[in-house]
Amino acid sequence: ACTSNEPKEQAQDADKAAPVADDKPGKAVTIGFAGPQADHGWLNAINSNAKSRAKKYSDVTLEITEGSNDTAQQIGQVQTLINKKVDVLVILPADGKALTRVGLQAMRAGIPVVNLDRVFASPQAYRCWIGGDNYGMGLNAGHYIGEQLKGKKNAKVVELAGLDNLELTQQRTKGFDDALKNYPNIRKVARQAADFTVESGQAKMAQLLQAQSNFDALWNHDDDQGVGALRAIDQAGRDDFLMVGGAGALSAFQAIKQDNGVLKATVLYPPTMAASAIDLARALGQSKGIGGLAEFEIPSSLTLYSAVVTKDNVDQYLPTGFI
Repeated sequence: ACTSNEPKEQAQDADKAAPVADDKPGKAVTIGFAGPQADHGWLNAINSNAKSRAKKYSDVTLEITEGSNDTAQQIGQVQTLINKKVDVLVILPADGKALTRVGLQAMRAGIPVVNLDRVFASPQAYRCWIGGDNYGMGLNAGHYIGEQLKGKKNAKVVELAGLDNLELTQQRTKGFDDALKNYPNIRKVARQAADFTVESGQAKMAQLLQAQSNFDALWNHDDDQGVGALRAIDQAGRDDFLMVGGAGALSAFQAIKQDNGVLKATVLYPPTMAASAIDLARALGQSKGIGGLAEFEIPSSLTLYSAVVTKDNVDQYLPTGFI
């Protein structure tokens, strides 16, 4: 393995540059973008990131659907894009399982699909998947809290989760629980499932506060419901614990920067993935690879990292915060 009998020129083939998509105008590409209804700050940021990224390229035309949480309607929207013969599709399905068949339809029609975040039931329904790391969110939130409380005996934590019938919520909780196993001094004493809304975050947090007279840390799965959770915390006059959020809302970043409340960190689930999906779609449409990799083809999947944002690095992430 340390030597090669291949000619020197052949042995260096890996150093030859693959065609890589860059900012210079190239082959014109029409990208169809279909996402769910933007009824949540994160989903609205998905749409905004896709639109702004497409505008960056003079060789990209973006065909964007209205967005719907009705699976039949979203299937119809994607089929319309297929009939328009777009070059590439970017799809964030309202329901990955239900939209799988239209992903397969596009791929069979020769239109490569970039599956964004909510994964289709079959890998044959997409050319590339890009999305967040729900397990990693919980894992990194748990490790951050664990490090803050590792010197405290009999530390207690509580969890404000999302919708329990969603696999993503279950993955976030599993990651959190697995991280806490590394800190035997910490015990999770309560958990409430909210539904990713401000109102539910406030109501469920109020219940947690009433049931738990003292605890040391709270992990909230979602910064939108965290707005409500913080209202409940303020109304209860509690400031005896630290809070970690999730996703990366601008309001959370601002509160972390001000550092005058319980919210000390948030774990990213970056909506910038939509901008990256446009980059991947453009590269597919131009039959190019992506910078930084030796391969001629883009990867079949990309899992984004759930960074922990604190007052020490919040300035770096402020421009990505969603409203």
